[in-house]
Amino acid sequence: MGNIVAIVGRPNVGKSTLFNRLTQTRQAIVNEEAGTTQDRQYGKVEWTGKEFSVVDTGGWVLNSEDVFEDEINKQVQIAIEEADIILFVVDVVNGMTNLDTDVAKILRRSKKPIIVVANKADNYQLHLDSAEFYSLGLGDPYCVSAINGSGTGDLLDQVVNLLPEEKQEELDENLPHIAVIGRPNAGKSSLINAFIGEERHIVTDIASTTRDSIYTKYNKFGLNFYLVDTVGIRKKGKVNEDMEYYSVIRSIRAIENSDVCVLMLDGTRGIESQDLNIFSLVQKNSKGLVVCVNKWDLVENKTQEAIKHYTHTIRDRLAPFTDFPVLFISAVTKQRIFKVLETAREVYENRKKRIPTAKLNEVLLPIIEHTPPPAWKGKYIKIKYITQLPAGAVPSFVFFCNLPQWIKEPYKRFLENKIRENWDFTGTPINIYIREK
Repeated sequence: MGNIVAIVGRPNVGKSTLFNRLTQTRQAIVNEEAGTTQDRQYGKVEWTGKEFSVVDTGGWVLNSEDVFEDEINKQVQIAIEEADIILFVVDVVNGMTNLDTDVAKILRRSKKPIIVVANKADNYQLHLDSAEFYSLGLGDPYCVSAINGSGTGDLLDQVVNLLPEEKQEELDENLPHIAVIGRPNAGKSSLINAFIGEERHIVTDIASTTRDSIYTKYNKFGLNFYLVDTVGIRKKGKVNEDMEYYSVIRSIRAIENSDVCVLMLDGTRGIESQDLNIFSLVQKNSKGLVVCVNKWDLVENKTQEAIKHYTHTIRDRLAPFTDFPVLFISAVTKQRIFKVLETAREVYENRKKRIPTAKLNEVLLPIIEHTPPPAWKGKYIKIKYITQLPAGAVPSFVFFCNLPQWIKEPYKRFLENKIRENWDFTGTPINIYIREK
């Protein structure tokens, strides 16, 4: 199961910089203004052979105008509920503030492992100053400088030490794992109940009464797989909280543990930014995708035109990846729900599909000859040979050529489209690699 490490702290202590440093990306937006972090908040870290996900929860919480104590408390709450380990970031230069003390109070009550990260410790004097953070009552502060990376190795060692022992779930690896994901109230539980035909998930009208991933083995009608659901029961007091943030962080685990994701959209509301956030998680993890427009029974205009328009809009919003099935269903009236499972299984098969090398070359080389990669500074680029890599998570193709570095993204997309036109890889991402012969 994927472990989640959450970063919390008041604004401007360097949460995003630390996130970038740990995930070695520049994907969080780093800015001097407080509260500029948006949803670039999820990445993977590998350290001494262990992999875990890092979530900068600050990004999932609305920016409000005032000193957003409520918002910070909300992100801390999310972290306590969803993460396996919490990194509490404080700022050595500015020292301890009341807000830090308040956050520490909430954290002390939680049962989760917490590491105090004293950031901006760029010199030895500042290391000494970090001693004041002992008074937070959360153990030794780890001095780091997220900007130049000092101290992050020790911090990661400690994170890996605290990671819970991998519980090997007794799951049959050769069965597809299908996750049902989507915003609160899009109808995830209703869909799963409709599949299983029993009210094992308590479905109510309160958005997100749901907790934790549940695997349900599904074996009916000759279909055999696990449904990975982000479902369970929420604690009573949290139901009125803003569920949108939870839904994204909640989805992370289910997505990571699945092969194919069924993204549920609410047909009465169209596609919203939260749906795009969840979709981007599917993409970052290179998972198969089936999009289901639910509550189709409630939509007034059901003409072919409307369906076409809706499908086009969805593909448009999720571009450049557009080769995925879109189904119009109703979980409540059970309209076309069986089709969802069949389609998910087809996508799973597509992920496993192998194209013989001879076939690839026979079909693609003439196409490439007809539309070769654009010449670069008078040099002609020749692709001589194509093969598919042995089964990995995603179908991956290698094109061997004389000058691989000059083949740019648009041409790679052209190659991907040609593969998709000739073989059915609907719903699954494809990797294109260009290598020197």
